[in-house]
Amino acid sequence: MSVSPVKRQKMESALDQLKHHTTVVADTGDFNAIDEYKPLDATTNPSLILAAAQMPAYQKLVDEAVAYGKKLGGSEEEQIKNASDKLFVLFGAEILKRIPGRVSTEVDARLSFDKEGMIQRARRLIDLYKEVGVGKDRILIKLSSTWEGIQAGRVLEAEYGIHCNMTLLFSFAQAVACAEAGVTLISPFVGRILDWYVANGDKKTYEPSEDPGVKSVTKIYNYYKKFGYKTIVMGASFRNTGQIKALTGCDYLTISPKLLAELSKEHVKLTPTLSVKEAQACDLEKIHLDEKAFRWHHNEDQMAVEKLSDGIRRFAADAVKLERMLK
Repeated sequence: MSVSPVKRQKMESALDQLKHHTTVVADTGDFNAIDEYKPLDATTNPSLILAAAQMPAYQKLVDEAVAYGKKLGGSEEEQIKNASDKLFVLFGAEILKRIPGRVSTEVDARLSFDKEGMIQRARRLIDLYKEVGVGKDRILIKLSSTWEGIQAGRVLEAEYGIHCNMTLLFSFAQAVACAEAGVTLISPFVGRILDWYVANGDKKTYEPSEDPGVKSVTKIYNYYKKFGYKTIVMGASFRNTGQIKALTGCDYLTISPKLLAELSKEHVKLTPTLSVKEAQACDLEKIHLDEKAFRWHHNEDQMAVEKLSDGIRRFAADAVKLERMLK
């Protein structure tokens, strides 16, 4: 049934409707996209910062970061590391001028199996934000959802009051461990899960409600809400608007500018598919995971093992590219 043009004008866009049920976050380092779609929060990662840093519009920030690295001195490696951290913070601080909420800034993926290294780097990023007048309440530190990353998140939250966003999350075991660690937010990936099933299975297309990435986030959301965990569920890494609409009602969704644009042009009625009430009625069993149980359960999920290691390698490779550019 087609909607008449008059009705379509009155009907809010899918993006505006989504904002009534879910906190919309912009998955970008591009300020123009943030100005256009007015999200509450924004997320960045090494790949997004690398892409933005190559745009002429952001050359000033790159120059400032390089000057900062040189000023602190030390070996070339130390100067580049300091310039890289500074660049992430400069982008974050600029983004915060454009949004009312928080920005996510990622700790170097090469530290993914180094708990103490992640804690140290996270605290350093928070100090750098403080230097430019941004308090830690407006920052989410992104950590890989390895066992070490999750435990680093536990320490940062409990001992330093630093809010964490656990990224590269693919398995239910990762989600359970994050909830038990009391982190602020998790970013379960949707699109990359779908990619794996399409590449490794016979089925090449999925209805949104049957999409393996959508089902994964739905299960995590229901588990968190049933057992009263405060950790925010933020679906991430979308391939199409169908996946996003199928998760209407999720706490947060972080969406690329391309898909934000598509949603702003769509005029279909959105109804929440996730709700606390329905989650609490779900038949789920509460589980506890120590390190041994976590490693076993995560290892049993071939998709999650492959996508986590692949994601860490990709973010690490982009961090290296960014350092080469700064060099």
